[in-house]
Amino acid sequence: MSEKGSGAAPKPSSLRWTILRRALLPHRSHHTDKNNSEIGIERVSRKTTHGFNLIPSCLVDTASSSLINTKEAACFCYTLPIPNAPSLFLFQRVISNDVLADFEICNRYDIDNTGLVCPWPSEEVLAYYCLSHAEIFRSKTVIELGSGYGLAGLVVAMATEASEVVISDGNPQVVDYIQRSINANTGAFGPSKVKSLMLHWNKEEISDISNKFDVIVASDCTFFTEFHKGLVQTLVKLLKRDGPSTAIFFSPKRGDTFDKFITEVKESGLHFCIDEIYDTEIWRQHQEFVKGDDSWPNYDKDHCYPLLIRITR
Repeated sequence: MSEKGSGAAPKPSSLRWTILRRALLPHRSHHTDKNNSEIGIERVSRKTTHGFNLIPSCLVDTASSSLINTKEAACFCYTLPIPNAPSLFLFQRVISNDVLADFEICNRYDIDNTGLVCPWPSEEVLAYYCLSHAEIFRSKTVIELGSGYGLAGLVVAMATEASEVVISDGNPQVVDYIQRSINANTGAFGPSKVKSLMLHWNKEEISDISNKFDVIVASDCTFFTEFHKGLVQTLVKLLKRDGPSTAIFFSPKRGDTFDKFITEVKESGLHFCIDEIYDTEIWRQHQEFVKGDDSWPNYDKDHCYPLLIRITR
């Protein structure tokens, strides 16, 4: 008997094809899909609008704000959970129908477009961790790799008194949004120097910033195994040789991709340690989601809960 005739739940593979069909045919009515598989899609898709809700945010009203001057961008205002923190404005692309153009750019630059999809939970966790450990960054040179929209890098620049913060990504579309956010928050960085940078781990020449950084931060950057070697070699090139320097990564297990990244780190000669319980609030929420808290219906430990990796020379 067929799956449809038996009334069985659709397979994850068919649900993922439904997601892709929606992206490629945005004007098509999806009422049939919604009736048959909406709940299943919500559980198969790893995109989430929930996250751990560690840093409150709201959408800025486009009608009353001078920050937004295009229809393609949305601006979110983040309220950092520390005393006397200024508002942090972050630009994000409005979901558009032009996904095929994204694929063309990905092919041209040999990158992925995950940084354009949404701010991911690991980025929020990284930003929150940086806020909670501001002393790590004080008077230090810092770079965020694979930043997506750059929440963590902006938080470091705004709230930790770092001497310099570079927010980088390999996707030129993403870097444009990062620069918009930097421009919107310029007055909130104090003495910290802040800039965006297009940096491809497998391609870019980085001699001008080699061995420059005290701290490297990154989130959810270990999923694509084809970039592991380039990412690790970038760490080797960017970490300072003189004095202590550290890379702080947050990444979920995502099948065997995390372990393969760790193997690459080992083979490079870098040292590392892994923490599962690094913050009491994040761990508490994680346990609730594992128990079945329906506020995050597609929560899965392997895909959603980021482990902390500290990497040193």
